[in-house]
Amino acid sequence: MLSTGFTNFRTHAARYLDKVEHGETVVITRHGRPIAEIVPPAGPKSWKRPALRLAVRGKSLGRALLEARRENNA
Repeated sequence: MLSTGFTNFRTHAARYLDKVEHGETVVITRHGRPIAEIVPPAGPKSWKRPALRLAVRGKSLGRALLEARRENNA
């Protein structure tokens, strides 16, 4: 578990969040007293998961919009 002052955390937030992403817990203090804990999420370990692929049959949305505009302008 890491501990840091609020001002130091604010200055180096990205560095501390990288450590949290790798499983560390960070305690933020103000005047030596703990005010917050940043812990890794309880769910999946990484937000970098492959995206779902959506399959849609029929016209694309863009094509359908263009056709509708053409019909309205005619």
